[in-house]
Amino acid sequence: MDFNVSTVIWVLIATALIYFMQAGFALCEAGLTRAKNTGNILMKNMMDFCIGTPCYWLVGFGLMFGSTAPIIGRLDPMIRGLYGAENTVVPQSMPLWCFVIFQTVFCATAATIVSGSMAERTNFKAYCVYSAAISLLVYPIGGHWAWGGGWLSGLGFHDFAGSAVVHNVGGIIACLGAWMLGPRIGKYDRDGKARAIPGHNMMAVALGVFILWFCWFGFNGGSTASMADGADAFHASLAFMNTNLAAAVATVVAMIFTWIRYGKPDVSMTLNAALAGLVAITAGCDCVTPFGAFAIGFIAGFLVVLSVEFFDNVAKIDDPVGAVSVHMVNGIWGTLAVGLFSCGEDDVMRGLFYGGGAKLLGIQAVGIAAIDIYVLVIMFIVFRLIDRFIGLRVPAAVEIDGLDQHEHGLTSAYSGFAISDVTNMMMDVNENTDLGEGDYEKATPEQINAAVKVLDETGLAAAAGPVGAVQASAGAVPDTGIYRISIICRLNKFDELKRGLNEIGITGMTMTQVMGCGIQKGSSERYRGAVVDSTLLPKVKVEVVVAKISVDKIIETARKVLYTGHIGDGKIFVYNVLRVVKVRTGERDVAALQDVE
Repeated sequence: MDFNVSTVIWVLIATALIYFMQAGFALCEAGLTRAKNTGNILMKNMMDFCIGTPCYWLVGFGLMFGSTAPIIGRLDPMIRGLYGAENTVVPQSMPLWCFVIFQTVFCATAATIVSGSMAERTNFKAYCVYSAAISLLVYPIGGHWAWGGGWLSGLGFHDFAGSAVVHNVGGIIACLGAWMLGPRIGKYDRDGKARAIPGHNMMAVALGVFILWFCWFGFNGGSTASMADGADAFHASLAFMNTNLAAAVATVVAMIFTWIRYGKPDVSMTLNAALAGLVAITAGCDCVTPFGAFAIGFIAGFLVVLSVEFFDNVAKIDDPVGAVSVHMVNGIWGTLAVGLFSCGEDDVMRGLFYGGGAKLLGIQAVGIAAIDIYVLVIMFIVFRLIDRFIGLRVPAAVEIDGLDQHEHGLTSAYSGFAISDVTNMMMDVNENTDLGEGDYEKATPEQINAAVKVLDETGLAAAAGPVGAVQASAGAVPDTGIYRISIICRLNKFDELKRGLNEIGITGMTMTQVMGCGIQKGSSERYRGAVVDSTLLPKVKVEVVVAKISVDKIIETARKVLYTGHIGDGKIFVYNVLRVVKVRTGERDVAALQDVE
């Protein structure tokens, strides 16, 4: 076996770095989405790699590198054929399996891009089928055209490390998937105006970006697929330099641009800009000068900001993490930029700005258009079939509660407590919790009292009215006419409760996220097959203080909203308030509760 050891070591190190990009994508996507879907995000990123690996081994690699035919390689299940220099473009300076694993991690990267754009509302089974489809058929065909000796490589199309083949392919599927799914619940108001749905962990996003930036050196530099001589060392060094410069410039541009545009430098947009610069330089990192890398990153910094705004506000495509703007838009830009800034290095034609005319630019445009059309057609069919037989989107109730709970049986991705947007925690329905009637209008007072308890500490039974308040004990404080009502409920009921209270005239309230349990001591869940004693459940506490609005009316409204027919729907506490003071004016009691400031 006459292999170049330096090349093998170089490619295997690059492979390990590219694999670790999965960790970066997982952190970015999880941080930019809500906590109730964190486990689902992590599972999808894991499955992209673990489903994609055998699929690419079974079919994908053969279709991509099995021959130098113009359209497709060959069907070679489990890679058992011969890959010699006479019939393939597979390098002969390394073992076949070295090249296979190197290409496998590229395939997994393309697949995982889609996870973020389709986050928080995609059926997990449907996503797994998609992940298999892209690795089996979609990515390998486009990859063959550009990298496997297909018709695009014959034209002179240049995509050194995958702005088109990897990132644009993942980005165009991300765009199509997000469009077909539709926006998340609450993303747009009745007038179609986009609402911000913030992620829950910017620290995770930043760490993910740092990991991706670090691993991108392997992604781009390792794409020399050789380290046999000085020329390879030169191109790898140039790729490193250009990769870093483009990312840094894009980040600075986005920071300044958002600072001017929004009044403050936007953190998430700036972090996304780093990725946009990395994507844009990927196609031409071997054949542009550092000045070209600067220009490519400069444009990428503007593009990512304007693109996010366009898809949010004009196209109405809900992309929670900005994957479409980062990977599709800047993948297209980076591919076309080769036709502008190529200086003729690495046997690439010169670009428009370096005396080569528009020929290379035209070839790059043809290549990106052909790949995108192919991917759109195939994936539209795939998504339609998935939607027909499995269903692309989860039901609304599942989306509201969070995919972690319903898709994976996970209370929270965080140990011991929930961060920010904690999800509803459903109890096991059994003879001890099911009251036998889920309709509030049909339920008996006893069933209502069992599901949504009312505890009255005012000293006046009439304060809570006919809905079954508990009589205060002797010695309770005298009635002041001012009452604090504290409502403990599930998070997924908060919006409905808020609307109901607003409708009866409540204009001020305090909401806090709490952990607690009743006499049922929480509910059981399983982790790694073992039962976990979950004694504290995530809840929401809503507090209002009233004087002119009937306490009875508030309780009745809350009960109608919260009631499901299961013990644990919530509790309502009514307290007598001795004194209220408005700090600014010094007004007291009823006067202090008025809304006028």
